[in-house]
Amino acid sequence: MSLASPEASRRIRAALDEGGGGGVLEVLASRLGVSLAQILDELEPPAVARIAGDRFAEIWEKLTAWGCVLFIVHTQDIVLECSGSLPPGTEAQGYFNIHGSSPIAGHIKASNCKAIYLVDRLFHGRRSCSVQFLNGDGAAMFKVFVRRDEARELVAEQLALFEALKRELGK
Repeated sequence: MSLASPEASRRIRAALDEGGGGGVLEVLASRLGVSLAQILDELEPPAVARIAGDRFAEIWEKLTAWGCVLFIVHTQDIVLECSGSLPPGTEAQGYFNIHGSSPIAGHIKASNCKAIYLVDRLFHGRRSCSVQFLNGDGAAMFKVFVRRDEARELVAEQLALFEALKRELGK
């Protein structure tokens, strides 16, 4: 992942300041011709904290204690949302393998994770908290969101776990 050029950084900051950061950040990145990582790098603390991608397994293990989360994979062709708990993972044959009773299962190329962002920002006017795993191109591999309850409020227990993770690791 590369840092934004001064001109790209200026355009990103202007778009964020104009309110363009209140929607889907991948859409903003595409519109500006930059990566998601470049957008996230322009967010100011406490909205974002960056963690090295080599801490993938450690972060995943912490997320397994969160209960039912919203797991999102966002590509240019699909935004796939799945609710479920994150099962523990094991490393084998070059993949981080996740299996269990959750609908969230598969094989993740964890070595491709170059950065993990803890993101706390407004999304369409509502607070949104997520852990975003990015690859070397600065694109999201996947995201784990703090769930909402029936009243569309962030689930308090998960929010507390997110905030604790951010305090612990987001230095």
